[in-house]
Parts: sequence; C-alpha cells; structure tokens
Amino acid sequence: MSKKKTLKDIFNDDEFGILDSKPKNSNVKTEDERLIESFQDINAFFVKNNREPEATNVTEFKLLSRLKALRKDAKKVEILKPYDSHNLLNTKEEVKSVEDILNDDDLGILDTDETLSIFKLKNVKSASERAETDFTARRKAMSNKDFAPYETQFKKVHKELREGKRKLKEFKDVEKNLEEGKYYVLDGVLLFLEKDGSEDRQIGDRTRKDGRTVTIFENGTLSNMFYRSLAKALYNNGSIVSDTDKNIENELFKNANVINEDDLESGWIYILKSKSSNPKIAEIENLFKIGYSTVPVSERIKKAPKEPTYLMADVEIVASYKTYNLNAQKFEHLIHRFFAEVCLNVDINNERGRRITPREWFVVPLPIIDETISFILSGEITNYRYNEKLIVLQKK
Repeated sequence: MSKKKTLKDIFNDDEFGILDSKPKNSNVKTEDERLIESFQDINAFFVKNNREPEATNVTEFKLLSRLKALRKDAKKVEILKPYDSHNLLNTKEEVKSVEDILNDDDLGILDTDETLSIFKLKNVKSASERAETDFTARRKAMSNKDFAPYETQFKKVHKELREGKRKLKEFKDVEKNLEEGKYYVLDGVLLFLEKDGSEDRQIGDRTRKDGRTVTIFENGTLSNMFYRSLAKALYNNGSIVSDTDKNIENELFKNANVINEDDLESGWIYILKSKSSNPKIAEIENLFKIGYSTVPVSERIKKAPKEPTYLMADVEIVASYKTYNLNAQKFEHLIHRFFAEVCLNVDINNERGRRITPREWFVVPLPIIDETISFILSGEITNYRYNEKLIVLQKK
C-alpha cells in the first residue's frame, strides 16, 4: 500500500464513496408551499361545512380575508388553480361542448321560450318536462369600487346578527318574504336583493311573479338570476335575515294610515277580553288580547272556543280600529316587543291535545293599550316604552 501524502490523494482514492456527503433536505418550506398549505385550510373548511367561510367568528373571518386576498392576486390564483377543486377562486373553465354551455348557464340566459325551443324534441317527453331545471347562478365579480358600499353594509349585518339585533329565519312564502332591499343567506353566503325585477308572468292558467333580479353576494359577486330561481334556491338551502327592530318600525309607519282616494282599509287592530271559565285565566285582571285581522273581527272570532290563540274560549270585542296600508306581521312584531315583559305565559291544549303557547295576550290596563294603539297609528310609538312597574308609557 502506498503512503498517501496529500488530502487530494485521499479524496481521489475514495473508491467506495465514503467521503461523499449528501446535502440534508431542508425543513424550510418554500413560498409556494406555504401558499398552497394556506389555501388547503380554506378547502378543508369548505369540505367540512359545504360553504365558504363567513365573518361570523375570528377563525372564519381570517379564512374569509385570506380567500378574498387570494382572489385579487392573479399570480397566486394561477399557482393555486390545480388545488382549487371547489372553484373557490372563481376561475372559469373552458367550455368545450353545447352541454357545457347549457350546464354553465347559471344566470338563466338561455332559460327562455325562444332559446330553449331549439333544444326541444317534439313528441318526445324530455327531462325538462319531468323536472324543472335547477340553475345555480354563476356570479360576476364586481370591481372593488362598486362593491365597497355593499361590503360595509354586509359587515354591519354580520355585526347585527352577532348582537342579536337580526336573526336568521326559515324562508317560506315567496310573495311575502322575497323582497328587494332585504338580506338573505344562501348556501351559507349572505346576499342582498337590490332589485327583485318581479313582473307578472302567465304560466299556463296561472299568473305569478318572475323576472331578472339584481342580487349582490358578500364575496363581491353579482347575479341577475330569475326571481323564481332565487326563491327556489332559498327554499332548498337558504334563510331570511330579519330586519332590525328600528327598520321594522320605519317600514311599518312609512305608509300607515296615509289615506289616498284609491286606498282600501287593510284590516283592523282589535282588543279582546276572554270569557274563559278556567280559574287560572278568569282570575287574571287586565288580561287582553291585542291582534290584527284582515277580515272583520266578528268573523275572525267565530271559532274562538276551538282555537288555542283565543284560549279555547269565547271572547268579547273590547275595541277595534280600522287601519290603512298597515303590515300585519310588522304590527304584531311591534306589539309583542313593546309589551314583551307583560306577555301572558300559559300553555293551552287544543282539541287534539297538542300544547300551544298563545303570544298575543298581555296583562296591561285597557287605557294603556288605547294610548299605545293611538301612538302606533300616529307613528309616535317609536318614542315611547312601557314601564310595567309604574304602569305608564314613558318617553325614551
């Protein structure tokens, strides 16, 4: 064996590669890896909740803010495209066939008699005749400038929901509950119906509302889906966002009792007294029912002994007041809130034994009720509150 004299000789003679070193894999993530990982958190949220994150709590708000920022960054969107399995980045796919076009007609642009006729087979029962096509609106992104005022309002609505000033309610009764200027939640996303676009359309022997809406979503997108399409989507997976008490009052009194020559009376506010022989009811002093009827009160109470709302007993009409342009639901909401502290809390069993809790009976002196209704009809009620301890109406 020859003697090695230099380091070079040693390295050159390392035939088994003992001295070869391999660089260790770094645990430091690249910028792209961190980006993808942050987006996967949003994907995971969507898979778990079947909706985009909302500004309802700190965790969701962070995810929502991250998603909005990603959508605005074209370079990041390009990197994340392969991972965007739920189209959270609102990227558009290439349309390759007529079927793609029809399936992607989320705004219902092709949903007209003229355009659909070219795809209709005569003398053949098509799938569209067996079931109504369900369109999910494809939304167009709004510019930051156009969306800014809506975003402010969306944040305000979220805040009011958290504070209990607004509530989520079941969506039903399209004609009454799908109104422009109102907020709704569809598939977990808050939306604002700016214009309902409704117009009467003849469908066979029936006439119903329909037309293009202007619907703004909290993720900065806009849709002009049909009024009935939006209603159907809300029925399937949506909710109504209730108005605040202040908004309800403003709307209630906006046109109430402003009588024009073409106006018709919209109903009657009534005060009733129970004739119940039940000692638990009969012994309560100053117990009155305050309600609203769109038919004459005498007609409304004909079946009182069979209805839990009348405590399953006959009632006496104490007073009734004609009203004009007054919304029944909003009036009842106001009365229930105004006298909430003195609302009768009693359970009544109907004829089938089902337990029901009537909510329109209040323990309050008749003069106070008369004064309250007078303030309601004049619109002044918003300046007052009922002090149950002093039994007086006090200015706020």
